[in-house]
Amino acid sequence: MEHDRLRIAMVSVEEPSAGQRVHVAGLSAALACRGHAVTAYTRLESALSPDRERTELGYDVVRLSAGPVVPIDENEMISQIGRLAELLGREWRDAPPDVVHAHGWTSGLASVLAEHRGTPVVQTYYGLGGSVRRSLAERIVGREVARVAAMSSNEVLALVRTGVGRSRISVVPTGVDVQMFTPWGRTARRGTRSRIVTAAPQRGLADLVKVLSHVEDAELLIIGGPGKRRIGQDPGLRRLRALAVDAGVADRVVFTGAVSRERTIALLRSADVVVCAARCEPVGHVSLEAMACGVPVVATAVGALADSVVDGVTGLHVPPGRPRLLAKALCGLLGDGVRRQELGAAARDRACARYSWDRIAADTLRAYERAGVRTAGPARRAGQDSAPRR
Repeated sequence: MEHDRLRIAMVSVEEPSAGQRVHVAGLSAALACRGHAVTAYTRLESALSPDRERTELGYDVVRLSAGPVVPIDENEMISQIGRLAELLGREWRDAPPDVVHAHGWTSGLASVLAEHRGTPVVQTYYGLGGSVRRSLAERIVGREVARVAAMSSNEVLALVRTGVGRSRISVVPTGVDVQMFTPWGRTARRGTRSRIVTAAPQRGLADLVKVLSHVEDAELLIIGGPGKRRIGQDPGLRRLRALAVDAGVADRVVFTGAVSRERTIALLRSADVVVCAARCEPVGHVSLEAMACGVPVVATAVGALADSVVDGVTGLHVPPGRPRLLAKALCGLLGDGVRRQELGAAARDRACARYSWDRIAADTLRAYERAGVRTAGPARRAGQDSAPRR
């Protein structure tokens, strides 16, 4: 079916996690690529940033001046909710959007408090729980919005426990740019050891470092974190380095620090296996990037990872906090090149079929429609590819 051109307001005012940042940018670009008018509203955090700008990906960004012009934490953000709601209401007074899509619970609060003439609000949480105040706010938002977009099947169950009716929930996972993340192209150089790649920060990295002592002739590459010059100052990475020394594997653990997207892709391609050993993972974008690069993923069966990685088909599931089982899975895969190739090929196919940004945009539009938004089909721009570049 054909969709009218929608005016979509993406609200993401809190300091986002890496997964949230990737999701908001990728989804905004994919919807803009389908011909919709997308404006992302965030909070002004730097005096060097413009109040308004049009991105190369086809959507607009509006930065709202609420509170100090620096990044602020969750507690400080709560004191700015009223101001953000007021500013959003002003933005929408003369030209209300067709749908408001709030990302994160503080964005949800600001969105439902803003005056927007009955415009439906769709909420994405990026994980639930934490402080009592946050849990209460999440329940309020869940009750007030028109629909909730859960990022995984596990999140659906958690939402139902908070009181959101199952009929008001759509599953809309994050996506991956399958034209950028591919098995083909430049690959990072490596030695003769097997290469295991993972990403920082995530809970569960300590388990993986400990496991390395039981995986012979393999190196562990940890991508992400602070810049390379500041790695030694990061408390979390310092603890991991000390743990590697205690385990006798310090010479086989490499911290890359923050790297460019192009370098990340080259490192993922160089991996024999990518590990996502998080104790909790609401988004799971790293697993999708690895899958799109044709690399098998060993993942804890939690959150979004339980959906994206199909056990025995695109990778392997292991229970969280079970290092012996993680070691067994890694040893088995690293010793079987044929199976790695089979899993990697299936992983690439699944990433393209289920998690391309165009597919996620279509899922999102269906969620908007079920929230009461007048939608229909993609109003693509002539000559434009439906897969956004990040």
